[in-house]
Amino acid sequence: MHFEKYPFEKLNELLQNITPCKDYEPLTLTIGEPQFQTPLFIQEELKSKTALLNKYPKSAGEEILKNSMISFVKNRFLIELSKGELIPTFGTREVLFNFPQFLLFDKKDPKMAFTNPFYQIYEGAAIASRAKIIYLNLEKENSFKPILNERVLKDCDLVILNFPNNPTASVLSLEELKEWAKAALEYDFVLLNDECYSEIYTDTPPPSLLNASKEIGNDSFRNILVINSLSKRSSAPGLRSGFIAGDKNILKDYMRYRTYIGCASPLPLQYAAAKAWADEEHAKENRERYRKNFQIAKEILGMDIPKATFYIWLEVGDDLLFTKELYQKRNIKVLPGSFLGREGAGSGYVRIALVESEERTREALNRIKDFLKEWK
Repeated sequence: MHFEKYPFEKLNELLQNITPCKDYEPLTLTIGEPQFQTPLFIQEELKSKTALLNKYPKSAGEEILKNSMISFVKNRFLIELSKGELIPTFGTREVLFNFPQFLLFDKKDPKMAFTNPFYQIYEGAAIASRAKIIYLNLEKENSFKPILNERVLKDCDLVILNFPNNPTASVLSLEELKEWAKAALEYDFVLLNDECYSEIYTDTPPPSLLNASKEIGNDSFRNILVINSLSKRSSAPGLRSGFIAGDKNILKDYMRYRTYIGCASPLPLQYAAAKAWADEEHAKENRERYRKNFQIAKEILGMDIPKATFYIWLEVGDDLLFTKELYQKRNIKVLPGSFLGREGAGSGYVRIALVESEERTREALNRIKDFLKEWK
């Protein structure tokens, strides 16, 4: 089984022989990890539940956590899920890796499609599942949105979308999601949307694929699944709290599979996560931080503010050379787009994660602006 090097490993290799300019403080804008403190009320709940470390957690998750997640979906997307339509997960990375293996195990020649460029776990899951990969290319010409190619999709077993999108920051409208939901029924493939950036938006809350499923009359979410996480919403990637929701017939068997893989979340983390999912005020405060960072980006770089995520997808030409020279001359690390895609997808762009304070964001973007004058 052969896996590609992770983008950050490739970045380290790219920059390993470069000495950055000592006139500048190092700034890293590569990883989508919020640099803001996890809200204190979440930390306090975690501390207060440490006595529960002497208990084995349930694979299915505690009721308090599951109920909190179901309430989040109801409050945010106006959708009432039954308990069989949602499973708490240990973050979303693990589910994105093991769910395709579960779903595709009995398929003779499995085929899996996903957006390109992409979160590399999608590719790893396809490799582990021995699936043929079909790329849904996100390009400037299609506004970084996937083209629904019926000829290709009719043979797919699993399609993974990722909207709001990492790395391009594009967003699918409800009407666009409805077309994908209809295709999942017509061509009988499982459609999963990775919605981990749904709560980092600048104005209008992005819709869920679950909303689209309801809109087309698929109230049982047949062939439809979504995942979500606290990592971005609550600045709490260390809590490892996510969920998968949708088609209860698929989730019933997937839940049984999960009892074997040992990915239950420790009880103190579950109780802290339940508090986080139930609170919207801290999420609003979080969004405001990213909104201000994007306003700074508009002011300094003159760019349009994305509708969601905390990424800038900056067109630069030679993304590898840009990354090396920016690091050498301004001591800033960004991620080349070509490390995030295959077959040329992502080339010519760099991903910049605006996950720092206003002060550090302003400093970083001013350095990038100055460098761009030299670069162009």
